[in-house]
Amino acid sequence: MPNTYLTVPFKDKDAAKALGARWDAVQRQWFVPDGRDLTAFTLWLSPQSALALATPVASGDMALLKTSGSELAPSVGKGMSLSSLLAGVSNAVSQAYRMGVWTLVEVVELRTNGGHVFLGVSERDATGAVLAKTSAVIWQSTANGILPAFERDTGAQLAPGIKLLVRARPVFKPLHGFSLEIDAIDSEYTLGDLEARKREIRERLQAEGVFGNNRQLPDPWDYNHVLVIAPQGGAGLGDFQAEADRLQQHGVCQFTYVFSRFQGEGAARDMADALQLALLGWSDSHTAPPDAIAIIRGGGAVNDLAWLNDYDLARLICDSAIPVLTGIGHERDNTVLDEVAHTRFDTPSKVVAGLEQVVIQRVREASANFEQLMHRAAYDAQSMRASIAALDATVQAQARRHLARAVEVDTWMQGILEHMRRDIGQTRGMSDDALSAVATLAESHVRDGTIRSQALMREIAGQGPDKTLRRGFVLVRDQAGKPITRASATQVAKPIDIEFHDGTVTAVPSSQP
Repeated sequence: MPNTYLTVPFKDKDAAKALGARWDAVQRQWFVPDGRDLTAFTLWLSPQSALALATPVASGDMALLKTSGSELAPSVGKGMSLSSLLAGVSNAVSQAYRMGVWTLVEVVELRTNGGHVFLGVSERDATGAVLAKTSAVIWQSTANGILPAFERDTGAQLAPGIKLLVRARPVFKPLHGFSLEIDAIDSEYTLGDLEARKREIRERLQAEGVFGNNRQLPDPWDYNHVLVIAPQGGAGLGDFQAEADRLQQHGVCQFTYVFSRFQGEGAARDMADALQLALLGWSDSHTAPPDAIAIIRGGGAVNDLAWLNDYDLARLICDSAIPVLTGIGHERDNTVLDEVAHTRFDTPSKVVAGLEQVVIQRVREASANFEQLMHRAAYDAQSMRASIAALDATVQAQARRHLARAVEVDTWMQGILEHMRRDIGQTRGMSDDALSAVATLAESHVRDGTIRSQALMREIAGQGPDKTLRRGFVLVRDQAGKPITRASATQVAKPIDIEFHDGTVTAVPSSQP
């Protein structure tokens, strides 16, 4: 027979170990070694193992039963009554489960009656398909003891959707059928399950590199228009609107409200759809996007707020280019939406108070800037008036000085003109005398030049070629008749003509000079 594995809560591990249970480090689970009596471990056995320990149905009843294969065969006579059969089943179940077994369940429905709490519980796989379901009850005497402690320790309340680790004893009653009687709830498991869900979403967003995107957006400089998503009629919404309406009435900031469910199956999807639809239609009536998106709801049980721990909704906020402000629950409450939002406020009222503080700050800055501007304008105006007066005085003084100087210059110019007129008269007389002398001298020089020129022309005319040749000179030409004036211009064996005064002789040079 193989080892029998147990479901041992952490708080019971020492007790299980003391009874002889051992720890399987690979499977990470306590087990009873093969061959050991399981009776002492009934509290932590699986239902199948517990049934194996069950005391058989009473021998008197079993005498009426015969088996053939896996089917029950009819007994001799009229057979067993239904009540006897169900009583046998009831007895078998009670013998198999003398004590409760720690069991994981998810609450799917809940109602109370006379202090008793009646539950519908189930188990679902990762796809949401139901694997098992049954009814359960917490009797009033037990509920009065365990429920206040559970709510105090977890901040959660029993409600559909919450997952629990309960100690439940299976019971079967002929008139009411099978159910579980719950006598204990492990608070640590519920807290761990809620935190594990947040941790899973947080780590996924961090791995995708988007976890801090919205927080890194710049703070809005001012708030003129805010889109608000909230559950309709909620107390938190009323607190928010009490202050928001006052801001809106004075034209300080406008608020557009979108309503959605905030808890229950599918609430996160409804919120995401409502928000996306509002943003898609925003451009139809607005020229600019909202300055911020506010997600608000009043306080509630931890498991009521747990519906907001949704990956798709958190990712929508991470991807938003608009800063998201959250005011969900109370100061002690925290959701994944608070972690990924641009700014987290403790309550809805603190969200609008935060908006108001920014608006007041901007008003104060505007007022201070206006006062500074007015002071500066008055100072500049006074300085300008003083500058204009000084400039006017300077212009007038300069004008007077220039006028006096102009009078002096005019007087001086009149003197200069008079002096120039006298000098011009004297210069004109002197010029006339000089011109007369120059004319006389020029005429003399012209006559002398004419006489000399005529003599020179006669001398030149008397110096013609014939006279030059008669004095013993000769004229040398080449065959073309061009005069040769240098010996180097002659060529060997090329005839030249030598003209004398009485005739021309042709000669042939025999060598170069």
